[in-house]
Amino acid sequence: MNWQVIFPLIIFVISIFVVGFWSSRHLKNSSNFLQEYFLGSRELGGFILAMTMVATYGSASSFIGGPGTAYTQGLGWVLLAMAQVATGYFTLLILGKKFAIYARKYKAITLIDFLRSRYNNSKSISLVAAFSIIIFIFSAMAAQWVGGARLIESLTGLSYTSALFIFAVCVIIYVIIGGFRAVAVTDSIQGVVMFVGTLIILIGTIIAGGGISNIISDLARENPNLVTPFGHDGGLTPAYVSSFWILVGVGVVALPQVTVRAMSYKSSKAMHRALITGTIVVGFIMLGMHLIGVFARPILPDIAVGDSVMPLITMEVLPPWLAGIVLAAPLAAIMSTVDSLLLLVSSAVVKDVYLNFIKPSASSKQIKQVSFGVTTVLGILVFAMALSPPDLLIWLNLFAFGGLQSAFIWPVIMGLYWQRGNQHGALASMVVGVSSYIIVHNFAPNMMGVHSVVFPIIFSLLAFVIVSLLTKETIISNSNKLQA
Repeated sequence: MNWQVIFPLIIFVISIFVVGFWSSRHLKNSSNFLQEYFLGSRELGGFILAMTMVATYGSASSFIGGPGTAYTQGLGWVLLAMAQVATGYFTLLILGKKFAIYARKYKAITLIDFLRSRYNNSKSISLVAAFSIIIFIFSAMAAQWVGGARLIESLTGLSYTSALFIFAVCVIIYVIIGGFRAVAVTDSIQGVVMFVGTLIILIGTIIAGGGISNIISDLARENPNLVTPFGHDGGLTPAYVSSFWILVGVGVVALPQVTVRAMSYKSSKAMHRALITGTIVVGFIMLGMHLIGVFARPILPDIAVGDSVMPLITMEVLPPWLAGIVLAAPLAAIMSTVDSLLLLVSSAVVKDVYLNFIKPSASSKQIKQVSFGVTTVLGILVFAMALSPPDLLIWLNLFAFGGLQSAFIWPVIMGLYWQRGNQHGALASMVVGVSSYIIVHNFAPNMMGVHSVVFPIIFSLLAFVIVSLLTKETIISNSNKLQA
């Protein structure tokens, strides 16, 4: 083991646990356990809101899988990845105030709370939504745990299984003890680490490659396609690249892990500050990380597993002590995403299934015990799922993104902006979206040259509108009507 690399990472993990124990005091003192554990009592300021959105969205896919794919595809993947620049801005612009008003009016703690209240307390919508979150978020969580384990494996020389076990134990413990507040505060620390780490690795890689012009020349000599927008084999067609923006741009509005942030800020001023900060930070990190993946190719030409590019190039171009500090960035990205996803699935099981359908009269003590127990069991299940990882985890992560967007994009957006939409349209949209996405993804991927998520989103929109118009309008009491 290279202790010069590992020691800074140990310090980083310890600091995360300190934040978790600090946050646990709020859990003990809170009069509303569910709101504190799953939403941090809606007290996020602008900087923390921006950083927690960035850190949650900037995941193992961005720091491990993204550079790994860019290493293979070339500069075309960098162009494609930059569709994510406007993600934070677009999300808060669409959801922002309106979604927060509804969430507070309905006393919603989860996305499913909002959907159930908006659509006439439909139990069917609650169950389909909870099922979709549990299934697709599991895929996303598995991708993050694979990324964390591969990073630890690369740094320590431990076996993949041992590295996965260490990562799993760390995440489960600190999510259980701190809840959402611990996640949000550590996300802020991790967001800063991600920003600085990206800058240092990018500079080190460019210097090691002899400058940008020299790196580009080396790439062109190896394969001219690596410096074109079309990928190493010409597969990144304009139709595919432009449609990919739906998956990593517009569609991010529907991701439950993002929507929960839009209901947790404390003021409009905080949200406006987060719009600007989040957009700048996301843009820099996405550009920097994917450029690093491409620029690493002439320096380390024969890497077998793309997901190992980031730790390998970092240890190649930086002194060991600095590599250890900088590699806290991808570890931060992975931990900040996986803790949010773990909490999200836990809230779906506890709040949206257990309290609504199994034991509505559960005491505060029982709710705490079930929340901690469910979080632990979910962590163990994801650990088991991650034992057999794919070669490039980005595809597992993007599969989960597409499934969640197909399920939730129109029930969320149309629920905010089209009062005629009803529970029948929302349910049809979710069922059609998820089923068509699974079919297209497995049997007709990239149909007509566009990404697999495009047609399911179109089908789910048609289902929402047509079924809502053909069925009786939902009756909403005057107390639930909201001013735009």
